[in-house]
Amino acid sequence: MFKNYKVEPFFDEMFDKTISPKPHYQNFHAKLAETEPSTLKEKHELAQLSFLRQGITFTVYHQNVGTERTMPFDSVPIIIPADDWKMIEKGMAQRTEALNCFLKDIYHEGRILQEGLVPRDLVEKNAYYYKAQAEGVRVPLDNHIFLAGIDLIRDAQGNYMVLEDNLRNPSGMSYVYQNRYVMRQVYPEFFADEPVHTLEHQLTYMHEAMLDHAPPGVENPTAVLLTPGMYNSAYYDHVFLGQQMGIHLAEGRDLLVKDDYIYMKTIRGLQRIDIIYRRIDDNFLDPSAFREDSMLGVRGLVDVYKKGNVAILNAIGNGVADDKAMYSYVPDMIKFYLNEEPIIANVKTYRLEEQETREWVLENIRELVIKNVGASGGYDMLIGPQADQELIEIFKQKIQESPHQYIAQPTIQLSRAPAYQGEEFYPCHVDLRVFVMRGKSTHVLPGGLSRVALKQGSLVVNSSQGGGAKDTWILKNGGNAHA
Repeated sequence: MFKNYKVEPFFDEMFDKTISPKPHYQNFHAKLAETEPSTLKEKHELAQLSFLRQGITFTVYHQNVGTERTMPFDSVPIIIPADDWKMIEKGMAQRTEALNCFLKDIYHEGRILQEGLVPRDLVEKNAYYYKAQAEGVRVPLDNHIFLAGIDLIRDAQGNYMVLEDNLRNPSGMSYVYQNRYVMRQVYPEFFADEPVHTLEHQLTYMHEAMLDHAPPGVENPTAVLLTPGMYNSAYYDHVFLGQQMGIHLAEGRDLLVKDDYIYMKTIRGLQRIDIIYRRIDDNFLDPSAFREDSMLGVRGLVDVYKKGNVAILNAIGNGVADDKAMYSYVPDMIKFYLNEEPIIANVKTYRLEEQETREWVLENIRELVIKNVGASGGYDMLIGPQADQELIEIFKQKIQESPHQYIAQPTIQLSRAPAYQGEEFYPCHVDLRVFVMRGKSTHVLPGGLSRVALKQGSLVVNSSQGGGAKDTWILKNGGNAHA
């Protein structure tokens, strides 16, 4: 099966340099070796069909036209030993705590700005810094981050590194569950003898964390998930989470403000809402506080929020902390607020405002990755080693015109794992989105969304750019759980 498989020069999740399976993959590899090629092909097709039948799709936009696609699924899981996972859990809890301290600080005292550790301009001129709507607002538990999606990669030595932080509306948790569901349905034999952490009951932690944010004095809070509606690219995610947590999906037109509180229209009259888990960007939440043309939000919502009569999760203004330029300061935040060294490092990042750095980046652009600090989903990004001269010239001009809008990073030799597509196994680059839920306590979902760049040689794992997904297994202690 793997006779043409190549590991070097990358770190491979499954194999060592001799193409022997690593200890934590040995059970899985043995089961795979017992499977007939025709059976593998049949099961692969069955898995793709399962996603289609369940309507698990996302929307890709190109030139303002949306196309529905199923998430391509790959059956070789990412398996993480127990000890590695303990380190990841601690690193994720530490990072989200520091980022939360930063958000609380910049909307209140501003200590980190006074100390000069983060440039004031980087905060105050940030497109996602909403001073008028969020300054001085005391959010429940002082917690601005209810749900974070932190993207991890591994370098050529196998070290985990944080690629980016998603603190606004991180999506993809439903795919974690569907990947596991399809895997258990189609490949049940792979789970025999594997001490894998279950995903069952995990959304109970999310539900509890959400209810922890009830406004003061509210005993039995009512929560809703505020969605832009069925045409949103992540609508499947909204429906899944609403169902699993037992909360209503609401659109802006279902809610109204009355006497400084938020109510939902129901067939039995108005029902007071205490917590809004919103899947709408800040800009669209309230036409009287943000964009006047928003048809998705609720007029007057921000005033109710400021008075402390409704919790909005995640909090308003979080985008300033997951900006790709701010990312480079997170290690400093960890030291400043927690007096700790980062457990998981950042990828080295060059900020382009300084002329000397900018000139060096422009000279070495072919070896670097250039990212727009406000973009996501793999958009407005240059991968130097794979770019043609025309695209390089375009990005050079963009950097010259708006240096503050871009950052540069070295091209990391992302770790790879086998993918089975088209009757063969070949190595593909992978990353992992880890979900952190925060209420009165912090809980990290045991697993996450492993994304895979299914185009051979591609470094882009985003589903909107041709990537797919894998199931993620976290091994319990014992058995073959140690790498």
